[in-house]
Amino acid sequence: MQKRALFLDRDGVVNVEKEYLYKIEDFEFIDGIFGLCHHYQDLGYLIFIVTNQSGIARGFYTQEKFFKLTQWMLEAFEQKGIKTAKVYHCPHHPDLSGECVCRKPKDGMLREAAGEFDLDLQNSIMIGDKERDIEAGLNAGLRETYLFDESGKIQASKAMKIVKKLDEIWK
Repeated sequence: MQKRALFLDRDGVVNVEKEYLYKIEDFEFIDGIFGLCHHYQDLGYLIFIVTNQSGIARGFYTQEKFFKLTQWMLEAFEQKGIKTAKVYHCPHHPDLSGECVCRKPKDGMLREAAGEFDLDLQNSIMIGDKERDIEAGLNAGLRETYLFDESGKIQASKAMKIVKKLDEIWK
């Protein structure tokens, strides 16, 4: 039986967006991320993080530094009782490393997760803070997409709903 997934963008949804974040000491979790994950985990969703990381292609940090921060982040989730199925990342930038199938708004990371974990994409959820996150979800056939915008400045999106707080999605 296929499983449902909760896909989360990292920078701007899981953590406060900081330009080319790769240091643990600069990482700050977004308020509400743990409650959101607990809610969907309790409903049986598998949790995935799908993140563009062009800082790798740009040479601002290495894959190794990305993996170190990712491991720390996953341990923090585990300490809160949240199991993350997998983190998918795109280390490319089209101007530097050429076109790829994984960089959002393309749906490569979501489709890879679907193949690896037998996911029901149509009944899965995407939460992102940029329109390219929403487009990746829509391109993969997801019906439920949320654009997270703490600032309240974004007025239009292809997302099902624009939210200022993560708990607006599930409460």
